[in-house]
Amino acid sequence: MEYIELGNSGLHVSRITFGSWAAGGWMWGGTEQNDAVGAIHASYELGVTSIDTAPIYGQGLSEEIVGEAIKSLPRDKVQILTKFGMRWDDTKGDFGFKSKNNQGQDIDVYKYAAPASIMQECEDSLRRLGTDYIDLYQIHWPDKTTPIEETMEAVQRLVEQGKVRAIGVSNYSVEQMQTAEKVVNLASNQVPYSMVRRDIEKDVVPYCLEHHKAILAYSPMQLGLLTGKIKPGQHFDESDLRSGHPLFKPESVTRVNAFLDKIRPMAETKNTTLGQLVLRWTLAQPGISVALVGARNAEQAVQNAHAIDVQLSPQEVDFISQQLDQLQQQPA
Repeated sequence: MEYIELGNSGLHVSRITFGSWAAGGWMWGGTEQNDAVGAIHASYELGVTSIDTAPIYGQGLSEEIVGEAIKSLPRDKVQILTKFGMRWDDTKGDFGFKSKNNQGQDIDVYKYAAPASIMQECEDSLRRLGTDYIDLYQIHWPDKTTPIEETMEAVQRLVEQGKVRAIGVSNYSVEQMQTAEKVVNLASNQVPYSMVRRDIEKDVVPYCLEHHKAILAYSPMQLGLLTGKIKPGQHFDESDLRSGHPLFKPESVTRVNAFLDKIRPMAETKNTTLGQLVLRWTLAQPGISVALVGARNAEQAVQNAHAIDVQLSPQEVDFISQQLDQLQQQPA
């Protein structure tokens, strides 16, 4: 495994980090807790020491699963990355969206990051995770009802109390990062990034490279689209966030699969999977520090961890990028 420091925070994480959104079941069509715990343990055995979670994933369930998984692991060898600022149990702040919980009940999700709320969320997360500190605490989405400075001052207090080691943001623009940096030293920004979603290359990547901030790329497999296993017209349950996603329309899946067919021979010559090749290309991109990858079971977790073993020459990275450029030039 490869490890990297997040900015200049002193916090080192595994470049492949276990993403536990799917483990919480929410928006992924349910979960099997034992499978998720086994997946985390299998990842850890292969050097994936970092786990990313959030209270909203399964409305606390994902954090509880992570807490169960790390009980038998040495706490100082595991990095827990969790978040705050998305409330399903309160109606304050900026209304985000309507959803359903794992029991199928309607919930309203609010983006809310006022100081008192953050303090409560931190205590709740520590309890669910069964630990007394969080390695990286990240605001999940910007909250336009609370000044960024007030939010960051609250998280800085948690650092001073020893409950948080490093401060990160998620889904923040460059301007929002600049505002936060007036108050705290940001370690990282967690943002969506994949072969077919590269808009952060315009502004977030250059800013983070210049100011020595880490980028944690989430959805690097684009919700499974880049595995090559999705077929045009494939059915997803209504509770699955892929069901209405434009990238999962038949014509989009057809185009992406045609691109994947062009790089498939490279994966075969390296005796690796398409997914592993995709992850290795992602980590080879400028500014991308970490790829967050989900797994529902130990087998998937092992495959993800072994992506780090794939060796790509600069010429091979360029070849893949050229094929991608051709894909982007095609009409949607």
